Amino acid sequence: MILDEEKLYAARLHAVRARPYLASALFALRIVPSERVPTMGVDRHWRCYVSPGFVARTAMDELAGVWVHEVSHLLRDHHGRSGRYADKHGLSGRAERLRMNIAGDFEINDDAYGEGLTAVGIHPGMFGLPANMLMEDYLERFSLAGLGMDAAWLDCGSGADGLDREWDLGADGAHGLSPQERDAVRFWVAQGITGSPGDVPEGWQRWADKAFHPPQPWRELLGAAVRAASGAGGGGDYTYGRPARRSAALPEVVLPALRRNPPRVSVVIDTSGSVSDAELGTALLEVTAIGRAVGGGRGQVSVISCDAAAGIAHPLCRAEGIPLIGGGGTDLRAGFARASSAHPRPDVIVVLTDGQTPWPDASPCRTVVGLFPRPVRRDYSPPPSWARVVTIG
Repeated sequence: MILDEEKLYAARLHAVRARPYLASALFALRIVPSERVPTMGVDRHWRCYVSPGFVARTAMDELAGVWVHEVSHLLRDHHGRSGRYADKHGLSGRAERLRMNIAGDFEINDDAYGEGLTAVGIHPGMFGLPANMLMEDYLERFSLAGLGMDAAWLDCGSGADGLDREWDLGADGAHGLSPQERDAVRFWVAQGITGSPGDVPEGWQRWADKAFHPPQPWRELLGAAVRAASGAGGGGDYTYGRPARRSAALPEVVLPALRRNPPRVSVVIDTSGSVSDAELGTALLEVTAIGRAVGGGRGQVSVISCDAAAGIAHPLCRAEGIPLIGGGGTDLRAGFARASSAHPRPDVIVVLTDGQTPWPDASPCRTVVGLFPRPVRRDYSPPPSWARVVTIG
């Protein structure tokens, strides 16, 4: 049977109208027709496997609901969370993974439908379970013994429970998203949710605030670094462009207002072979958070990729447009040299690295070092005492 793409994509558009904050994720899914899939299923690489027969026999509003359901598994990292839960509790086998798939369905379906989307799956109320719980909470309370139905149609693929399927194209298959692209999609969806308070279900608000990896520690760190830099290089000056707040007390005197200049920040990202693609994706998220924390216009934040040599300093416009070039050895002294040679010089240098690098004897300005986590650090050189250090993640 030939896949009815017109109907499938019309259903996606219907889903976008019903859940506009999920638009980035819905349009990021890569479609793969497959007759081996019972309905629709996803893998961790953001490929969506679609049964042509299922599309043909499913109503438009139900098909839109399935779009939202499948992309929700990926956004909420159910495949990764299932793997961690299985490792922690010593679970294995297809039945346990199916239980994780269903527990993920419970987490999604308690608030996924309505407002133009028709439910096609199962929800926690069918098993006497409360709504608004996480997948891990449902796993503690849910048993397959009470299922009593054909579970084949519940299969949402490896993207829902982390267990590879025979139809998966795998990591080397075509049309998948890279780790950086997947992180970027999650980031923009979270931004859309936090920007629409009151219009988003509680489960999605919780995901955007907690389950998604927000760069919260960096906001505190950058705040301290920015305040320190403001006294040294960021500085302040007086301007007559707007009146001072005390002008009303002296009506015949024109008083200037104090204007603070946002500091210039140079971000050096370790792109050596010891830093993974996922960590580089995290680094781009942190760069975006730094840009928001600093404020100011284009050129306040520049990004330098560095392994054993430093690349060009790119001004920050959008984090996903920054090229990260590297893959060799590590010597971040080249990155410091590149940052210190910029005109004008930065007021703050932020370094994102795994710590396997030699350090310069001194830094030209205030420095913050973000360390990617490692269970065991080999060839590790601790950051110098003149840098403030925090572990990312």
